[in-house]
Parts: sequence; structure tokens; C-alpha cells
Amino acid sequence: MMEERMRKIEARIQRAPGLPEPEREKLLQLVATLREEVDALARSHEEDARSIAHFLDASTHEASRTEKQPKLLEAARNGLTASVENFESSHPRLFATVNQASVVLANMGL
Repeated sequence: MMEERMRKIEARIQRAPGLPEPEREKLLQLVATLREEVDALARSHEEDARSIAHFLDASTHEASRTEKQPKLLEAARNGLTASVENFESSHPRLFATVNQASVVLANMGL
């Protein structure tokens, strides 16, 4: 299920209209890193890993919409950030990657 969700996220990024190629590549790299980190996290914290994947999915959905809804994007990004807060010290790469993704997604939603 998580693998399917991550493929869906990547597909959404690849077909997002009007997304400049540098941002597209950056997001795809971040998703690849997040995939590794979420997979590792899922071994010990499966529900938390699912939440992270869910909020990443929601965030990319909102950021890639043709008709932007800034409040919905903000809510999804806040959920994504909140989903990793407890892992800042134990999974610093996951935490940093989510923060980077949030910045890129926020810029897409403008």
C-alpha cells in the first residue's frame, strides 16, 4: 500500500502542469529519499509511516491542483510536518527531507 501511494505521488509530480523542470526534479529526488526513510520507519512505526505518506500525498495533490486552494495546501503541509515532529532526533534525515519538501510544495502552491 505504501509503495503504491509513493508511486502515485511520483506520477502526480511527473504530470503536474506548469511545474518547472528544476522543481519537478527536486521533488522527485525528495520523494525518493522519503521513500527510503518511510520504509525504514515502517519497520518500527508502521502507523506513523502511513501518516507521513498520507500527508505527503495530500500535500502533492494540493500543490499540483490547477486551481490552487492555499488553505488546503497549508493544512496538508502542516499535517506532513506534524507527522514527523516526533522523529526529529531519531530520524533526522526524514525530518530534514520533509522540511525541504514542504518548502518546495509551498512554493508550488503560490
